[in-house]
Amino acid sequence: MQSSGWLEPGSVFTTPELQRRYDEVGISLFTPKCTLVPDAFYDPSEVRAMLSEVVPLRQADKVDSVPVPEFGAVLLYSNSIDESLSRVISQTVLTTSGESAPVYPELYYILKDLPSCPEYNKILASYRDGTLHLAVAQGKTLQLANVYKAVDFTTAEYFLFLALKTLQVNPEVSTISWRTPLESSEEMSLYRYFKAVEVL
Repeated sequence: MQSSGWLEPGSVFTTPELQRRYDEVGISLFTPKCTLVPDAFYDPSEVRAMLSEVVPLRQADKVDSVPVPEFGAVLLYSNSIDESLSRVISQTVLTTSGESAPVYPELYYILKDLPSCPEYNKILASYRDGTLHLAVAQGKTLQLANVYKAVDFTTAEYFLFLALKTLQVNPEVSTISWRTPLESSEEMSLYRYFKAVEVL
């Protein structure tokens, strides 16, 4: 595998790591079609209606939901973004019991990893293919979980700093963590504002 851990789509059929079975498999899809709702407002029969209030859905889009008990919420999502690689990987990389791995939105994995950020101000993000996925918590309280269209990393930084300003989170005393690799120029740009920058 490449040192960053990120591979080109064609390598799915030739990479040995993708031909094995694992006890646990997590496959992330960078879908912007997702939203988080508190448990109290979740109605499984209204997933499409609730999701369509915040993201545009096509009639053919399939919708689903996954609980996020760490924050007493449910993530509503659609993986219908006109790609098939995630399904291929899901059918190729199996668990030890022979089951296909589920494909969840990147925001799901950000929310699952957020509690492991060690500081009081927990900031965890991913940026890939023009989309910023961001979650911010203070202590055990989730303050924000959102997806932003950002054509470049500078625009992603704009949304990041706007969110932190709105939440009154001071980046100078905070560490920002990333689930996606950063280019050296992106990392240096972030270091001008944050106490520390980490890539998980």
